[in-house]
Amino acid sequence: MRIAALLVVLSIACSPIFARADDVATAQGVIRAQEQAFARDDAAAAYSQAAPAIKEIFPAPDIFMSMVQKGYAPVYRHKSFEFGESKIEGSSIAQRVHIIDANGEAWEALYTLEQQADGSYKITGCSLLKAGQAV
Repeated sequence: MRIAALLVVLSIACSPIFARADDVATAQGVIRAQEQAFARDDAAAAYSQAAPAIKEIFPAPDIFMSMVQKGYAPVYRHKSFEFGESKIEGSSIAQRVHIIDANGEAWEALYTLEQQADGSYKITGCSLLKAGQAV
């Protein structure tokens, strides 16, 4: 009986940790889906991962894709794209991504995502710095 009670207490205590890990995995899946859409030049699929605030700034998939191609070349085309550290704060997730661009240069991207009313996560922003560059 004590073991059963202990297991119940442990499962309740650990459930937020597991939920948070699931949220990070979900957020990484959103980022990965957008990255793969860029690789296929699928503007609509890439755009679908963007939060409503991003869609207000870039009101059509082709406008969004053009911005990414011009301003985020390492995100758009790269040799390597690996997830790093993540941080959860409330309904937001910050996810670091280590990128090696098409020319072999190292970059750090910081994606921010926010949970939407329907429970999904959407990308609210991406900051990009050359690795080792001061903030």
